This record gives sequence, structure tokens and C-alpha cells, in this order.
Amino acid sequence: MTADDWIADLHLAPHPEGGYFRRSYAAALMVMLPERAGPRPVATAIYYLLKSGQCSRLHRLKSDELWHFYAGSPLTVHVLDHRGEYVVQRLGPDPGAGQHFQLAIHAGCWFGATVDDPVSFSLIGCTVAPGFDFADFELADCATLIGQYPQHALLIESLT
Repeated sequence: MTADDWIADLHLAPHPEGGYFRRSYAAALMVMLPERAGPRPVATAIYYLLKSGQCSRLHRLKSDELWHFYAGSPLTVHVLDHRGEYVVQRLGPDPGAGQHFQLAIHAGCWFGATVDDPVSFSLIGCTVAPGFDFADFELADCATLIGQYPQHALLIESLT
């Protein structure tokens, strides 16, 4: 199947960070977190598709997020961790090539992603716990992030 086939079949819509998504699950059980306004589901999940030439722009969440590989090309996840270190993780179907079927991105880390194959796409799933709410989502501002992490300016410019 092509990227457009998956987008149509899964009823995906454009995502503000880039790519396409649709929420596929939200737990009925809700939790109140003192540092957040309003309740959150204990977990949520989405389908997420990124085409070659697109990127998942640098962003961060207030919850941990698990990424799961489903189809298409391997994907490179670019993370600026809590220490300001640049960490590269690869999501894909070949553990022998250093790829993982799933990976975790910790709350508060800046991260974005790119498709490895220049003429393909990556279809993944993302699970967030406590559950995702756009109030807990922050897109990076290029100038502000470069001010904090000037050693990663090229990466930040390419993913903002």
C-alpha cells in the first residue's frame, strides 16, 4: 500500500507537527493530575504516518510517549534529552540494523522524526500515558531552542 492508501484507509488527518494522524484509542478511566488543568485519560493511542520529505517537527509532551513501528520505511527519531544531549533512535523492522519495534520518549524531551527512505513513508503508532491532550503539547520555537542548545543549531533548524 502507498502512503495515500494508508491515509485514506485509516482516515488520517494532517497533524500540527507534520504528517498525518488519527486517535484510535482513549482509555475510559480518567486521572486528575495536579499540575494540569482538567482530567486526562490514563492512556491514548494514535496512528501516525510520515511521508518522505516531511518531518515530525521538534516538540515535547508532558507525558511519556511510546512509538511502535507498523509499516513502510524505518524512521529516525531525533531527541534532545533532559541534559541537552542529542540522541538518535531508529524505529523499524530490522533489529539487526539497530532498529527497534518500539521506543520510549520521556516527558519533557524535545523530539522529532524523519523517514529514512527518500521515496517511502513510515506508519507508526504512538501511545501516551497519562493520555495525550493538546494542552500538554508544545512545538519548538527555532530561535528559543537554538538559544538553549546552540551546539544543535543545524538539527533544530532542520526540524522546526
